[in-house]
Amino acid sequence: MLTSLTNKSVIVTGGTKGIGKGIAGVFTTLGARVCVIGRNAHDGAAAVEALRGSGGIATFCRGDVTQQRDMEAAVATAVEAFGGIDILCANAGIFPPTPLEEMSERAWDDVFATNLKGMLFSIQAALPHLKHSTAGRIVLTSSITGPLTGYPGWSHYGATKAGMLGFMRTAALELARFKITINAVLPGNVLTDGVRDLGQAYINTMTASIPLKRLGTVEEIGHAVAFFASEEAGFITGQTLVVDGGQTLPESPQALAG
Repeated sequence: MLTSLTNKSVIVTGGTKGIGKGIAGVFTTLGARVCVIGRNAHDGAAAVEALRGSGGIATFCRGDVTQQRDMEAAVATAVEAFGGIDILCANAGIFPPTPLEEMSERAWDDVFATNLKGMLFSIQAALPHLKHSTAGRIVLTSSITGPLTGYPGWSHYGATKAGMLGFMRTAALELARFKITINAVLPGNVLTDGVRDLGQAYINTMTASIPLKRLGTVEEIGHAVAFFASEEAGFITGQTLVVDGGQTLPESPQALAG
């Protein structure tokens, strides 16, 4: 168990559902205090209620990551509640499928605004407080899509997730003088509520491409994030961790036969 996370103050953007909610749950289980940031107050209240119901210390701060003032206000609220910030999980992201030939400027800009600009605004808002932490950590939620693989309809999404890693490597150099690390987790196919809503046939198709023959859980992504956020990972920065059940390993469907 990563005991170094006990009483650490954590912000999780996009933490009201999906992978973000799983990340928040893992941190509270490990004894951290978590501020969940999201745009929807109803979803935020439900997420915090679930986290507290499991014995966790959690609060919700409403904020849109695409708005710099929102992020500054949300982080200020978290600091007031917890006395500081030790860990930022820049997780917020959107992935509306759009074929390349139909890609509008608005569709492109919306994904970039949330996935890349939102990451930047989150980091900039949290950075003054992370500097005061004895173990400042930033963990990005990237994806296998973009850095390692492609998927039709997600050219804009893949570009942002690959872009996050280019940002991370230079940010790691700039943040090192403050003893702040920045790393990224690259999830594969994960069983979120949204995926469940797509039905069992869709889930079966996704599962067929994974050597471990199952989808990942949001908690498994959360544990990978928690490792990067721990003091035990203090000598790791600018690195990535693929959490995909081996999905990116086969060179052809035949490699999964048998």
